[in-house]
Amino acid sequence: MISHEQFTWHCPVHQRPLAPSDHSLVCDHDCRYPHRGGIPRFVSSDNYSAAFGSQWKRYRVTQLDSYTGVPISRERLKRCLGDEVWADLREKRVLEAGCGAGRFTEILLEQGATVTSIDLSEAVEANQENCPQTERHRIAQADIMALPFYPQQFDVVLCLGVIQHTPNPERTIAALYQHVKPGGWLVFDHYTYNWLYYTKAAPYFRMLFRRLSPERSLRWSEQLVDALLPLHRRMQDARLIHSLFSRLSPVLCYYRSYPELNDELQRQWALLDTHDALTDWFKHFRTREQIECALEALGAAETTCRYGGIGVEARARKPA
Repeated sequence: MISHEQFTWHCPVHQRPLAPSDHSLVCDHDCRYPHRGGIPRFVSSDNYSAAFGSQWKRYRVTQLDSYTGVPISRERLKRCLGDEVWADLREKRVLEAGCGAGRFTEILLEQGATVTSIDLSEAVEANQENCPQTERHRIAQADIMALPFYPQQFDVVLCLGVIQHTPNPERTIAALYQHVKPGGWLVFDHYTYNWLYYTKAAPYFRMLFRRLSPERSLRWSEQLVDALLPLHRRMQDARLIHSLFSRLSPVLCYYRSYPELNDELQRQWALLDTHDALTDWFKHFRTREQIECALEALGAAETTCRYGGIGVEARARKPA
């Protein structure tokens, strides 16, 4: 079995091994990183992802397949990885960048992978509650642009639902690619352009919500969902009326996409994703061709990019 025993944390600044010292990790250049709640912290929690951390701690089990009883996350992960990678996860080292509360973590672990889960936000605390650290799972609060380990250490680098929320998607893709082993895989997805987005009221709500504190934005999101989700439910069978109403309502709902979710789960998913959509500080869009160009510039091989899921789903192999 592959474990993390020989796979130590490294200083993101000096790329030197870190040693434990008084609830911290320290490098020989005197960089010090706190170790809080069993999780090493390589960044401050006060950053553009703070609202994400709050939502994942509040709704930490909402999108777990083990909680819903519906394989929504499993099917998305399997589709993005592709049959070849999915079938070969056992004892592979996987970097899960932007782990959130662990909707994909639990599936990777079930498939026998050895997983390093990182997130810029305090969502790492929800991830640890859902998927406790073991010899096959470790967690850190860290920035994709300054990861705490040597490059080219992972068989698979996975980043779902994240890159569009970073300051520069192309730089983020390049940073992730650095940590793929020769012969390994980079797998990610990204929002794509949708002209309907600009016909909705949601972007105007977002201008307000993303400037609120995480606590206030959560309260406001809950009030919006509780007020408007019942109307979405009543209109779900009247497609034209519901489509027009959705232009005005910022609430996201899944009555058609995931009809197998019960009413309480529908509410929880609406709360989580509405807050997510209204509080992200960065929201980038890319075409399939733009993603392909970014991967080609890195020298990636066996590239697959297709429209699906949240926009574009991409997979590429680093030449051996």
